[in-house]
Amino acid sequence: MAEQYQVSGDSAAEISASIETGVLQGFWVAGAALPSVRVLAGSLHVSPATVAKAYQELRQRGVIETEGRRGTRVRSRPAVAVRRAGLYTPIPSGLRDLSSGEPDLRLLPSLAPALAAAAAIQNPPQGYASAVTMPELVDAARPRLLAEGVPVSGAEIVVTSGALDSIERAFNAHLRPGDTVAIEDPGWAALIDLLAALGLRAAPVAVDDHGPDPDSLATALRSGARAVVVTVRAQNPTGAAVSAERARRLRELLSGHPGVLVVEDDHAAELAEGAPHCIGPVTGSWAFVRSASKPFGPDLRIAVLAGDETTVARVAGRMRIGMGWVSTVLQRMLLWLWRDPEVTALVGRAAETYGKRRRALREALRAEGVEVGGDTGINVWVPVPDETHAVAALRDRGYAVAPGALFRVSSPPGIRITISTLDPVEAPELAQAVASVLHPAGSLPPMR
Repeated sequence: MAEQYQVSGDSAAEISASIETGVLQGFWVAGAALPSVRVLAGSLHVSPATVAKAYQELRQRGVIETEGRRGTRVRSRPAVAVRRAGLYTPIPSGLRDLSSGEPDLRLLPSLAPALAAAAAIQNPPQGYASAVTMPELVDAARPRLLAEGVPVSGAEIVVTSGALDSIERAFNAHLRPGDTVAIEDPGWAALIDLLAALGLRAAPVAVDDHGPDPDSLATALRSGARAVVVTVRAQNPTGAAVSAERARRLRELLSGHPGVLVVEDDHAAELAEGAPHCIGPVTGSWAFVRSASKPFGPDLRIAVLAGDETTVARVAGRMRIGMGWVSTVLQRMLLWLWRDPEVTALVGRAAETYGKRRRALREALRAEGVEVGGDTGINVWVPVPDETHAVAALRDRGYAVAPGALFRVSSPPGIRITISTLDPVEAPELAQAVASVLHPAGSLPPMR
C-alpha cells in the first residue's frame, strides 16, 4: 500500500472512490500493486466481499486490472486524469524519440486553407436543425471507399469524431458490460484501454503479417466473443495488413457467426500503402471506420463510419441525444481537403516517405539478423526476450522506444519503434543498436 496514502471507506463505493482518488492524485503510479483483498479488508475492518466489490467496480471503470499471480495493479493507463503523476516517463533531452506512434508533423498538410474555405462557405451560420452528417460529404466518401474496394454501395454512412469514437459508438450500439470482444494481440493500446473503461472483456487474437490468425479468432469466437475488431492495414503496433487470402478466410469463418459485430478499422487511410482488403459485411452487424486524423493531422478529429442500417441508425441516434453532430466546419474542411489535388499529392508523398523509412529500418534490422515483419504503417514491432531490458538498453544507446506491454494482452514481449520521423540514413545505426541489445557480444543471432 502506498506509504503516503491510506485507503478509507466502510462500503464498496467509498473504498473504490478512495482508491481512485489515490490514483488520480498520483500516490499510486501506473503498474503499482494494490493490497490483496484480505489485507485491505483487514486494515479497513470490513468484509473481504466488500473490498472485492470495490475492486470489481474499479476494474469495470478501467482503473485497475487483475493479473493472476501478479495480483491487482493500477492499469498502465488508468481511465482517470492523473494530476500529479504522468502516465508516461518523460523522454530525456538528447534521446532520439521513436516511441510516440505519431505521424511526422512536417508531412501533414496545412489546415489553414481548408479552414478558410469552410468559414467562407459557412454563411449564413449553421443552425441546430440542419447540423447533421452532410449529404455532400457522404456523396464524396462513398466513391472514395468504393474505389478502394470497400463494399459501401448499399451501406449507411455517418460522421463521428475519430476512429476510437466510432468504435466506442459501435460497441455501445450492440454490446453491454461483461461482453467479450476479440481484438488483435498485440494491438492498439487505446482499444485495450477502451474495453476496460466500458467493462468489456478482451479475447486476444494472434496477428501476423497477413492480419488476425483465423484459428486464433475461431478460438475467441468459441469463447463467446460478441464482437471482433480488425485493423485492415497499418496495424498498430505490428504494421500488419489483411491480405486478400486472409480476408477470404476470415470472411468464411465469420459467416458462421451472424450475430457477431465486425468492426474494421482503417485508421491510417490514405497514408497506408496498398488498398484495404475488407471482411464485411458478412454478419448481421458491420462497421467500417475511415479516420482522417493520420493523413490530415490529429486536430481533424473526424471519421467516416459506414455500416449496416441498424448499426448506423443507433450510432447516429445516440449522437443526437449527446454531442449532437460532428462540427459541420470540420466536415467542410475534410471535404475541401479531399477535393484539393495539391493536398492529395502531398498525402501521397507522405505515404511514400513512410514506406521508404519503414523499409529502410526493416532491411537494416534483417541485415543485423533481427527478423521483423509489417508492410504498412508507421511502426515496426520487434520481438524481444525482455521488454524492460530492451527499452532501458536502447535508452542507454540514445533511443527511446515504446515497451510492448502497452499493446499486449497475452502475446510474447516486444518493443514498438515508430519510423515516422526516421530518416533512412539513420536506420543502419539504429539497427546495430537493436541487434547489440538482442545479441550481446559473444552470442549469435538466430539463423535467418
